[in-house]
Amino acid sequence: MSEQIRIYFDFVLPLVKKAGKVILEAKNIEIETKDEIYDLVTIYDRKVEEVLIKEIKAKYPNHKFIGEEESSARSEISDLTNDPTWIIDPIDGTANFVRNFPITCISIGLTINKQPVLGIIYNPFMDELYTAMKGQGAHLNGKRIFTSKQTDIQKSVLNYELSLARSEKHRELYMYRLTHLIAVIQGIRSMGSAALGLCYVARGSMDAYQCDGLYPWDAAAGVLIVTEAGGAVGDSTWGKEFDLMKPNFIAAASKPLLDQFLQVEKRADDERLAALLVKKANVGCK
Repeated sequence: MSEQIRIYFDFVLPLVKKAGKVILEAKNIEIETKDEIYDLVTIYDRKVEEVLIKEIKAKYPNHKFIGEEESSARSEISDLTNDPTWIIDPIDGTANFVRNFPITCISIGLTINKQPVLGIIYNPFMDELYTAMKGQGAHLNGKRIFTSKQTDIQKSVLNYELSLARSEKHRELYMYRLTHLIAVIQGIRSMGSAALGLCYVARGSMDAYQCDGLYPWDAAAGVLIVTEAGGAVGDSTWGKEFDLMKPNFIAAASKPLLDQFLQVEKRADDERLAALLVKKANVGCK
């Protein structure tokens, strides 16, 4: 298996770098909005996805694909099967990309038997290439990387993707958790790229990354990179196992730190649900 994964890696890596050149050459960027006002797409998202999918399909016609723009065009996300499946985000951090803020990247993950086995995340603006293969560790530009190994939430810096609180269905969840988290952590950041947010945990620049309401292409490569760097990833909904196809997650530098974040967020969620029940009861009394 590891030898075959290396073959896949060696084939796709030049394609990712080729796609990076497409991003660097972008001019006169026209923006479209998807279902949510913060969810943007450009012609370059489609160009990058086309470069990757077209050439991988030509080489491996029996492989499957789950891509952001392909899924958007079909208005559905394909089911994840045991077949080799490439999960692609052509430009993660599009809102950053259109503003010339260089926290943006290409993310491509490969799953086999529904498990991530390969991840590549490339920020062409900073020439940062994050890679991981199952059981082979995580690397930045070829050099092994590790998480900060932080175990104390009070000494941790959290990257919290607050822009998704713009959505009404997520707003209360985010705000309740933020109120509880900000009281116990050392610091907070919000970068605008899920894939790079995971990479910053993997390299030790951040101690944790939190986001809910994402898609498989936001997480497929980065989750593997975090775990191969020694970190831990869990579903931020208490008691649920992490599901790549419905990634509400928190990634942390260590399992003890992950558990502390989950405890704090459970208290926040319990408070939110209690407030909701009181609100419904008051409405029913009128």
